[in-house]
Amino acid sequence: MKKIITADITLKKLAQERGLSLLFREKTAIAACADSLGADAVELAPIKNLREDTIIYQTVAKNVRNAAVAIPVGFQAEEIAAAWECIKEARKPRLQVELPVSTVQMEYIHHIKAEKMLAKIADLIKAAKEFCEDVEFSAQDATRADEDFLLAAVKEAEASGATLITLCDDAGISMPEEIAALVKTVKSTVSIPVYVQVSDRISMAVASAVAAVEKEADGLKCAMAGKDVLLTGALCDAISVCSAKLGVQTDLNNTKIHASIDDLLAHINHDAYESEQTVSEKKKILLDGESTLAQVAQAAQILGYDLSDSDCGNVHKALLQVCEKRDAVGAKELEALIASAAMQAPSTYHLENYTTTSGSLTGSMSQVTLKCNGELICGVSMGDGPVDSAFRAIEQCIGYHYELDDFQVQAVTEGKEALGSALVRLRNNGKLYSGNGTSTDIVAASLRAYINALNKIVSEEE
Repeated sequence: MKKIITADITLKKLAQERGLSLLFREKTAIAACADSLGADAVELAPIKNLREDTIIYQTVAKNVRNAAVAIPVGFQAEEIAAAWECIKEARKPRLQVELPVSTVQMEYIHHIKAEKMLAKIADLIKAAKEFCEDVEFSAQDATRADEDFLLAAVKEAEASGATLITLCDDAGISMPEEIAALVKTVKSTVSIPVYVQVSDRISMAVASAVAAVEKEADGLKCAMAGKDVLLTGALCDAISVCSAKLGVQTDLNNTKIHASIDDLLAHINHDAYESEQTVSEKKKILLDGESTLAQVAQAAQILGYDLSDSDCGNVHKALLQVCEKRDAVGAKELEALIASAAMQAPSTYHLENYTTTSGSLTGSMSQVTLKCNGELICGVSMGDGPVDSAFRAIEQCIGYHYELDDFQVQAVTEGKEALGSALVRLRNNGKLYSGNGTSTDIVAASLRAYINALNKIVSEEE
């Protein structure tokens, strides 16, 4: 009985859909769950933040025990080294060259013609082979491509050293028989394994996957959660029922797959995963001068804060003071009150000074000096904008990275000299710590908010 290889693309799909970064613990939990359920490969999302993603992906790569760990290499050869650095310690590392093969996508995304795309495929695969023996070529929109060019692309990929080919239905409108025909054609063209990544946009992911398997597809890509994707649970159910008819099997653990996935998603605690009910609950938060301590505590819990009795009392007092000037406060105002009134901590770290440079033609660089126990600590870092580089400089000072859960800025007063208020939420060991800062300089306000939250973490740890 033929074994069908399964690759888990949950991390990649959720990163594409949400527009928000998953938390460190969420990424590692998703990878660990896929590995424990029997997935043959775990695919990572493309690198966006080099420093943070490198740390996270290296952790994932080390902890995945059985599956291969795959990561896209980007469009430029110089990006391959960074991708390899993320997964080089995995037991089975794999680099992925993901490129569009339809005329529209080639010209729209990368502004190049078919001939140059063939050269780019060859160049990237050859460069990736210098780092890793296992290199995948993924034709991102294979179902929309001209068939002659698609076949030329997969031939070029194999000739350049690719160890497997993936055909993707990015458009999501192909019928199962069209997927099957495409697989058959490509299988007759190359001698390396051919995987398929189908879509569920028209609710035919399982049917398309089965059709692909019938035409000798070697592997399928699925996800434990996500939109328009072949769900792992649905695939596992289909294969278990049709295994004898198809003459295939997978290593997925059908006995625990649904319970494990449900448990994983139930414990993911992030705004990107909030259910519609939770979002609705946040919208309903409205407190006034007659709100009780219990109502304040309940509203804070909806926002993700577990306040002590004393902190809840401080927030309640602050709420009453605000309500003397306005009728009521909503979720955002309550979060600002929590940041300023709850979990007050001694100033372990104090902002001495900072400088930052930024421009449209250059990156941003910040130098931050903190004072801790009478000692001056200096950090310098580059970043994507002055606030990002300033936060990174603080991390360099303290030698630790905390998950930035949320960052908000708003004007407190009007005019050119308006006073700005910044709210920073840091997450440490699953718990939220918020800090508030105000200044006419928005970078200074952001720094003070970050340090305020940092001091709360340090105080509680001590």
